[in-house]
Amino acid sequence: MTVIELSIIINQEQDKNTLFIVLVATTILLLLLVVVAVLFSVFMKRKNTLLIEKEQTKKKFEREIAETQIEIREETLRNISWELHDNIGQLLTLAKIQTQNSGGNQKELDEAAETIGKGLTEIRALSKLINPEALKNMSLPEALNLELERFNRMAYLKPSLEISGIPIIINKKIETIIFRILQEFFTNTIKHSKASNLNVKLLYKKDTLKITLKDNGIGFNYLKARAKNGIGLTNIESRAKLIGATVQYSSAIGKGTTLILTYKPTQK
Repeated sequence: MTVIELSIIINQEQDKNTLFIVLVATTILLLLLVVVAVLFSVFMKRKNTLLIEKEQTKKKFEREIAETQIEIREETLRNISWELHDNIGQLLTLAKIQTQNSGGNQKELDEAAETIGKGLTEIRALSKLINPEALKNMSLPEALNLELERFNRMAYLKPSLEISGIPIIINKKIETIIFRILQEFFTNTIKHSKASNLNVKLLYKKDTLKITLKDNGIGFNYLKARAKNGIGLTNIESRAKLIGATVQYSSAIGKGTTLILTYKPTQK
């Protein structure tokens, strides 16, 4: 074999190796492009899914806010109706009787005037509940205080409110839901617990709000009630979950009921 023939054979082998390398490189490049395309497709699909879920969560949150505001208004109107009938109505009836029986006696007239004054005080308190803008602009502690004052006036039970720590900023919509959760507990206490005392504690920490509600009522079997999916418990727990809060129930027959709600503000 001549040198020229050997050179030709070597060149042919080199060309084959080069072609093989090119084919391998091209195949690897195509595979990489396919992998990148698949990963990009998965990423975009996941991104779109997250955006859809985020939008659905936002809509659900706004829906819950609207429903909560309606429930608070309905509860407020119910409370006003009861108070007009059971409290203010009785005061005005008493004032009428005192006036009719006074016979011009100044002392009895003064007593009637005092009774009317009490009625006016009650009406002023009710006016705060009737005005939606007043409630809207109240902080959570102010709204709670107004609610507990009503319980006191109506002699439903003896309430107490204890606030400690420096209040932290909480989104007003979140506060609305928190207030409704507490209002749901209050309603259950008044309707079912036969409690004489209701203690409410708000503990503000650096980045957390902890609320403890406790009554001295007859209590109930929490596990049994939860298994039956009671509307009150379900509403409280679902709303807490919606705003990222946690709720802990503690109750037993004859030992009252305690609810602890813990909320850590987010950027929601």
